[in-house]
Amino acid sequence: MNGPEIHVSFVPELHLFVASEYTTTAPAPVVTDGASTLGHVVESLGVPLTEVGRLVVDGAEVSVSHVPGAGETIAVHAVERPQRVPGAPLRFLLDVHLGTLARRLRLLGVDAAYTNEDPGDAALAALSAQERRVLLSRDRGLLRRREIWAGAFVYSDRPEDQLRDVLGRFAPALAPWTRCTACNGRLADADKNSVREHLEHGTQRTYDVFAQCTACGRVYWRGAHHAHLEAIVEAALRDSAT
Repeated sequence: MNGPEIHVSFVPELHLFVASEYTTTAPAPVVTDGASTLGHVVESLGVPLTEVGRLVVDGAEVSVSHVPGAGETIAVHAVERPQRVPGAPLRFLLDVHLGTLARRLRLLGVDAAYTNEDPGDAALAALSAQERRVLLSRDRGLLRRREIWAGAFVYSDRPEDQLRDVLGRFAPALAPWTRCTACNGRLADADKNSVREHLEHGTQRTYDVFAQCTACGRVYWRGAHHAHLEAIVEAALRDSAT
């Protein structure tokens, strides 16, 4: 580029996206083309706009469509938490790499669409727009697609941290044990006799309380893994109450 020079700083929460020269406390120089918007400049430096909150130019807040001029000093802030997403209900769409997070969100009763077959970036972006779902991903390129309705970068590769991050950022309403962790469908109480054909003989003898997915028919009961799942639920409820 050969145009106006501006000076840009990023808050620490955004440092993982940018080169080292932009992780200092002093604003770093950036040469622009004089025509690109501030949103384009910020993305060109590595930060998806899904992660950007306030943009402050010489002390005044501006929009992503602002075209920066020579000598401006720009502070890029992270999105505020909890983040309010327009419209209701709050629903999510997760890319192919976030299957464990999807299942844990569903365990908590959060609407989380996911498939373990990768439909491709274009299809994910289109589905986000069509169904008004917040697209969750660790793929910065995917989050830069203009078609997506709303999106968020998932900062950790550990499922427990991912869940804590998403719940802290969006504060969705939780309704544990109401969704199928396999398909995202709604669960309903089921009479033992009505689901007997789905059960092994040992399960039939040991358990009496069941739920069944109204979409895929999968049957649930408080089996051997229930204590682990209960711990996930209790931790999420505890965190959401603080």
